[in-house]
Amino acid sequence: MRMTNMTEGKTTVEFDDAIVRMFMLASVFWGAVGMLVGVIIAAMMNFHQLHFNLEWLSFGRLRPLHTNASIFAFVGNMMFAGIYYSTQRLCKCRLASDRLSRIHFWGWQTIIVLAAITLPLGLSRGMEYAELIWPINILVVLIWVVFAINFFWTLAVRNEPTLYVALWFYIATIVTVAMLYIVNHLQIPTSLTHSYPIFAGVQGALVQWWYGHNAVAFFLTTPILGIMYYFLPKAAGRPVYSYRLSVVHFWSLVFIYIWAGPHHLLNTALPHWLQMLGVLFSLMLWAPSWGGMLNGLLTLRGAWHKLRYDPVLKFFAAGVTFYGMATFEGPLLSIRAVNALAHYTDWIIGHVHSGTLGWNSLMAAGMFYWMAPRLWKTKLYSVQLANIHFWISLVGILLYIAAMWVSGITQGVMLNSRAEGGTVLAYTQFVETLTAIRPAMGLRVIGGGLFLLGWLIMGYNLYRTIKGAPAVNGTMEVYERDRSDTLAIEGTINTRRTFLNAPVLYTVTGIVSLSLWMFGGDLISLLGLLGSVFIVLGAVVHFKAAGAHWNDWYEQLIGNWIPFTALTFIAAAIGGAFQIIPTVTIYRATNLEDRVQVPYTPLELAGRDIYIAEGCYTCHSQMIRTLTSDVLRYGDYSRLGESIYDYPFQWGSKRTGPDLAREGGLRGDDWHFIHMIDPRATSEGSNMPAYPWLATKTAPLDALPARIRVQRFLGVPYPEWSPEEIREMALEQAEEIVARLEAAGHYARADSQMVALIAYLQKLGASESRTMAANEPD
Repeated sequence: MRMTNMTEGKTTVEFDDAIVRMFMLASVFWGAVGMLVGVIIAAMMNFHQLHFNLEWLSFGRLRPLHTNASIFAFVGNMMFAGIYYSTQRLCKCRLASDRLSRIHFWGWQTIIVLAAITLPLGLSRGMEYAELIWPINILVVLIWVVFAINFFWTLAVRNEPTLYVALWFYIATIVTVAMLYIVNHLQIPTSLTHSYPIFAGVQGALVQWWYGHNAVAFFLTTPILGIMYYFLPKAAGRPVYSYRLSVVHFWSLVFIYIWAGPHHLLNTALPHWLQMLGVLFSLMLWAPSWGGMLNGLLTLRGAWHKLRYDPVLKFFAAGVTFYGMATFEGPLLSIRAVNALAHYTDWIIGHVHSGTLGWNSLMAAGMFYWMAPRLWKTKLYSVQLANIHFWISLVGILLYIAAMWVSGITQGVMLNSRAEGGTVLAYTQFVETLTAIRPAMGLRVIGGGLFLLGWLIMGYNLYRTIKGAPAVNGTMEVYERDRSDTLAIEGTINTRRTFLNAPVLYTVTGIVSLSLWMFGGDLISLLGLLGSVFIVLGAVVHFKAAGAHWNDWYEQLIGNWIPFTALTFIAAAIGGAFQIIPTVTIYRATNLEDRVQVPYTPLELAGRDIYIAEGCYTCHSQMIRTLTSDVLRYGDYSRLGESIYDYPFQWGSKRTGPDLAREGGLRGDDWHFIHMIDPRATSEGSNMPAYPWLATKTAPLDALPARIRVQRFLGVPYPEWSPEEIREMALEQAEEIVARLEAAGHYARADSQMVALIAYLQKLGASESRTMAANEPD
């Protein structure tokens, strides 16, 4: 990296590596916890007895604990360790504030502990990767702001003029995760532990998967790519293969990734134009993703022989390879025909774990093995144990992914199979598919168990490495930049120069032209296509003629973190704004044709909140896709308006049990009662846990006035009932259900959670027909 305009004197910088050690050890611990919970809930798929009829051990409560522990506790701590270690060395200065670093660490661990307590207690928002209740959400935002201040403050006082490529990815992570998290967690509290999101139905689905997909992109991908760009060249002793490729990789990934969220909602009630937009940008992701993978692997040119004896490079090479595999599979799964087979099945689970285990975990292990000897000034205790860890983990993840491929494809084929000329289902009972995939689900437990064993071996190896070794902080002798010199360098690119330049103008006009091509009428679409072609050709010709000027502009840009961050945020925000704003403003109950959801009664609303608290959405969807097999199995396909009052939406992403969108009225109250007490009594072969506590625990009837008041504020057409009226209506409906249960020989209290949940299940699918006045005959 170039050094310019330095003062004559040198200074020795001592890095704050204590905070790196803290985050690293936390990541090792929480990684083991997250993986252990994952193995337990995987085993529950075959052995329902492992729930022990305890509510805090039910699958629906432990699954969010597993995902949050794996993402935010394990990968989060690993990411912070890698960022803090590399940023200090890339900026050639100590972190700006030791105090902020400690607040960051202890605040993040507090969040993790609160999540570990609240999720098993059933305190959940019912949205994937966003289950934490609102007080914890606020704490997450505050700690993220602390992290951001510390990071950008460090950039401001750095002694290295140029921002290295790893820092670009860290910047993208910080600003984009903040945007995603805040928007998706906009909510109105009803109590200290409960709230409703401001988005419902299709709006909630789009915003959730804009967040959910890009949480993977900007929490599990971009920071780890930054770590790859720093640690892989260090470990290999080789420079990054292509700087130009890293530039293309960064900007194309940041811009394209954010648009791809709708591919999680294909063949659903999501408007068709949004589905196609998600497919298009998902397929485009192949290019930047594989560009990054190749840039990483080709960095090893001339160093491949080191893989024979260096476990660090083994982990890095395998991790980058799994990144390539996962980012090939993702766009493949976004193709509508493939998605129709794979969605709601274990194939998606295998895809997610090829990323978290194959990419995140292997990169984490490689980074830890590389950092530990340097952070404690010692040698790795056992290279042989590290190699054993690598091979056990590799075998484990391959078994896991293969099992999920077999399970997912088998279940998808069975659920979509039809007979007699396509008029009837070949497999009428959902539980038949569970019986068929039990061997694959068992193999998943073995694969996950092996991976956990490898992680524990690493933990032991690191423990023996650092035991008795002195913890040391790294130092670097640097030329200290004069602050007036810093201001002069960072002032070389102003606002006009940042935005009014050829690369940015070509990009903006290209986006406008492409939008006209995709969404305009016949003539406008043609003009947009022609405009896009001319803009691309003009950009290529201009670059060939004046490439040096473009390069000078970019060198100035990466010398100033403020305009760079602004452009990064804009590139990431465009896609979300383009998708979410029309959806939120247009798709409202007053604008919908066909069917509109009937609001829940007070008792049904209480039952729905219980359904969410128990995590039933982790196994059941409420969205019948526009596929013949779905319609034959579950009834007429779901309409956009049928979930318009669902705060939060419950379309689901995995079917371990059947879809419930039209469950209301299909079975008697007594069937649901028995099914909750002993699922095998009504569905032989089911792996659903029993819920006996529902019959004894009291439903949250006293909380209903506050909850209905918030629902009214959000647009649900409830009358202005008094608290007494709300309770009276709830108990009146409950007594009717109790009477029907007693007639069938079962007993339940009117104010029990069981009765409220039955009321909710019996309401599912209720809607009223609506036709726009403009379409009615005179």
